Amino acid sequence: MNKHQPTAATAATTIRPRDPRLDFFRGLAMFIIFVAHTPGNTWTLWIPARFGFSDAAEIFVFCSGMASAIAFGKVFEERGWWMGTARVSFRVWQVYWAHIALLLLLAGWLAFLQIHGLVGFDYVGRLNLWHLFEDPVFNIPGMLTLTYVPNYFDILPMYLVILALMPVMMLAHKLGGVPAVFGVMGVLWLAATFRYLDLPAEPWTDRRWFFNPFAWQLLFFTGFAFMRGWIPAPPVSRSLIYIAIAVLVLSVPFSYFRLFHVYPVLLEIARDLRPFTAKTEFGLFRYAHFLALAYLSWIAVGEAGNRLLSSGWWGQIVKVVQKVGQQSLAVFLASLVLAQTLSIIRDEALGGKTMLTELFTNFAGFAGLVAVAYVVAWYKGNPWRGPRKV
Repeated sequence: MNKHQPTAATAATTIRPRDPRLDFFRGLAMFIIFVAHTPGNTWTLWIPARFGFSDAAEIFVFCSGMASAIAFGKVFEERGWWMGTARVSFRVWQVYWAHIALLLLLAGWLAFLQIHGLVGFDYVGRLNLWHLFEDPVFNIPGMLTLTYVPNYFDILPMYLVILALMPVMMLAHKLGGVPAVFGVMGVLWLAATFRYLDLPAEPWTDRRWFFNPFAWQLLFFTGFAFMRGWIPAPPVSRSLIYIAIAVLVLSVPFSYFRLFHVYPVLLEIARDLRPFTAKTEFGLFRYAHFLALAYLSWIAVGEAGNRLLSSGWWGQIVKVVQKVGQQSLAVFLASLVLAQTLSIIRDEALGGKTMLTELFTNFAGFAGLVAVAYVVAWYKGNPWRGPRKV
């Protein structure tokens, strides 16, 4: 062996430890996303999106940017731009086929229930999937080229386009440093905001992707830049804390639907603010709201996430949430299937929405996400490579 070649033991010691904060907040986002994607779920009245401009999608995208900086940034740094691009392209390939598999699985599952008379509602139509069955010759190519992106299946296409932009950002950094990266981010966001970079969601209407990746990359690469050290972490400052709290509090009157009923003028103002709160183009107020929330959360969990490292019951809950965050892609895919399936069970088998059936639906979903996370982690551990049983 070459004396300069690192041994397995040496390599193991150089592996960067997982950030407990990153896994925790990604896991928390997965639970919120499940709640938000369950049709008719009254628990959605209490998710963060009801009290501010940003929601769990922002948590997912921002944390994905941070995780990508860890997973792919070092490859660009140590192996060069071409090898880094190859590594990212492999991940894009995985996410692409995960999206296709999810779409086909859910379409097939819902169609099976419907054609066999097991449900009394048009669940296939609710997800805008009849087009796939009625004209497969036309719409399967659309599905494969991402020009047919039905409702409910719009997050992964956005994510894989943003991943594909990573080599562009790394090249910009190589040529012009951090200012060039943020220049590209700003140009793409402006082009998306003014509708120069729309992506079609279906060929028979002018509907576009619900999440414009050229807008949402602004948030993804902000997280990426923080984790790469391109921009420093903000200081823990009393004045910044007050500003962040003010941003969150001032957004509530223009987000909380119950206040709209009492004070209709707030609804009018909220409508006027939509260019700044738009989800598709990732409006700047969403960006500011999320950064304020992220800053306070970052302070709340303590330096290096030390408040998450408890040995009591709270620590056990945190570990479970972190496990979910560690397997976010698999858990996200499972959450969409579980959300549809459990809502059908609630409505078709359990008699509809009551406090008890809602409790069952949500906690059964949470248990399913946790189970998927632990099973996937077990498989990733390659248990068949362990010592042979005697």
